[in-house]
Amino acid sequence: MIILTAKGTPIGITHNHIGRVTLTALPPGERTNAVRVLHGDSGSEDFSGYLAIVSDGRLPDSFPFPAIHSCRIEHLQDRDIVSANLRGHLRTLIRHESTSNTLFATDRCNSLCLMCSQPPKNVDDSRSAEELVRIVSLMDQGTKDLGITGGEPTLLGNGLLRVIEACRDMLPDTALHLLSNGRRFSNPVFAAQIAALKHPGLMIGIPVYSDIDALHDYVVQANGAFDETIGGLQNLALNEVPVEIRIVIQRHTAGRLVELAEFIYRNLTFAAHVAFMGLEITGFAKPNLDDLWIDTADYASGLDTAVRYLAARGFTVSVYNHQLCQVPSSLWPFCRQSISDWKNEFPSECDACAVKAKCGGFFTWNLAHDRARRVFPVATNQVSQQ
Repeated sequence: MIILTAKGTPIGITHNHIGRVTLTALPPGERTNAVRVLHGDSGSEDFSGYLAIVSDGRLPDSFPFPAIHSCRIEHLQDRDIVSANLRGHLRTLIRHESTSNTLFATDRCNSLCLMCSQPPKNVDDSRSAEELVRIVSLMDQGTKDLGITGGEPTLLGNGLLRVIEACRDMLPDTALHLLSNGRRFSNPVFAAQIAALKHPGLMIGIPVYSDIDALHDYVVQANGAFDETIGGLQNLALNEVPVEIRIVIQRHTAGRLVELAEFIYRNLTFAAHVAFMGLEITGFAKPNLDDLWIDTADYASGLDTAVRYLAARGFTVSVYNHQLCQVPSSLWPFCRQSISDWKNEFPSECDACAVKAKCGGFFTWNLAHDRARRVFPVATNQVSQQ
């Protein structure tokens, strides 16, 4: 069971404590960055020197150390990175065993996408960069991949530069994938500042939803966003920062996938990766679903043509968040098992599927919608031809 936020009763916590989980007692000299997690009674253990104590049992009101008690902890593992705050929330920020960890930069955004999975909020994020750098300092140097997302991370301005710099210096072998709408990179100075950091594993993923400016602007609900995004992509390319083009397929964008592929080939030839992505039914996509939803069968042919068009011209192309039984078998080599492990499921109808082990599966919340969970078991003879 993966619980990203648990709630307990706080004692003596006056600020946000960010540290590494330890399920066993540590020597006094190794406790500075540790959050001690224990089951049941605290017994006679010495808790001095830890950042905080977290327990699923009850602790006395007079407990002399910062703590959260009566809190679910069964999901925690050694070396997970968590935050404990004064409201008694225990948030899992980094899961040590996961391959899909992400730094959440801010809730703010300068777009308002119709299908945004993380609806923006106008919040105070003045301490965000400081906390993200703290998280990076606690991570294992063997971490293979790390993401940065939001909201819109570039709204942190110089704070984002500090975070990327920390990743470069503290996690030198970790690939860094920054998700952005790209609009602030239309400022050539900011794009050059990102490039000047010389992070060797940085890739910036930026959505382009249409080859028509008005349609892209409608999807992101921001006039002029298309011009800013294309300008930002070009500025990054001029500064040799690798970029990925991301296309979320929904009713407004599905009809021009081939034309968008042609636009990318003619205008964004520098793209290191092009990603076609299925709709995630969460956030704004839920109330807008009737306006956004389109069955995969209604655009699968156009998707197939667009993907193979780009691939034939030397682009690296991937199809994310699609089930193999929903797309032509000619697309299977491009389909990725991409959904984060903590929100990826299969309905029972998939149990006997011959290619389940290779399939990306479903977003957990998509399975609540009949339109999104339809499956067509793949025949064995079709599999043998792949």
